[in-house]
Amino acid sequence: MRQLFNKIYNGTLENYKSYLENRLIENKKTFVVTANPEAFMIAEKDKEYKKLLMDDVTEIVPDGIGLVKACKKLKVDVTERVPGIELAEGLLVSANKYGKKLYLFGAKQEVIDEMKKYISENFSNINLVGTQNGYVNDKESVFDDIVKLKPDIVLVALGMPLQEKLIYNNLSKFKKGIFIGVGGSFDVMSGMKKRAPKIFIKLNLEWLYRICKEPSRIKRFWNNNVKFLLNVKKYK
Repeated sequence: MRQLFNKIYNGTLENYKSYLENRLIENKKTFVVTANPEAFMIAEKDKEYKKLLMDDVTEIVPDGIGLVKACKKLKVDVTERVPGIELAEGLLVSANKYGKKLYLFGAKQEVIDEMKKYISENFSNINLVGTQNGYVNDKESVFDDIVKLKPDIVLVALGMPLQEKLIYNNLSKFKKGIFIGVGGSFDVMSGMKKRAPKIFIKLNLEWLYRICKEPSRIKRFWNNNVKFLLNVKKYK
């Protein structure tokens, strides 16, 4: 597991956004996993997921503050959080700047509909080549359709680990494109859900805000974040 920590990107959010913009301009295929403690806990039990995280084609950025804290304890050089939602928003800005093609996969249909409005109103130069909600049965066939459209960016909002597995299993079919699993980011970007207030974000307390808004998350937080930090000593 220590090898996974050593793969984590150690620069700033702004530098990584610039890096992705350059990859977009140069049509270089890039698969990004926005990892949090849950990703590492899943990898401990799921060999397929661990394999995709370890693969050289996969880039890992530290989305969760728990992961950043663990890196510091393990003396792994990590600069700051790189939130997946901010990477996704940065990609929309870049795609709009260069008239790139975008595909959205995941979330509920009403969320997808709001995302379409959000993009058309704020990023009119983006070529939205297709969308599909996350409730289709044959998700693999969706990727067959995506391949034909040759998008420059594919954002997949199906939750961890399904979104990463789908991307990884289909990545070889594409010649270009930036692929990111974005979890619940469509809900926030579309305005269907509110992101934590800026003070929570600044203090790295988004997790607390989400628990306050959705108390049902407490069990998930315990099973992933708390147990993960307890396991850090083992990773040494």
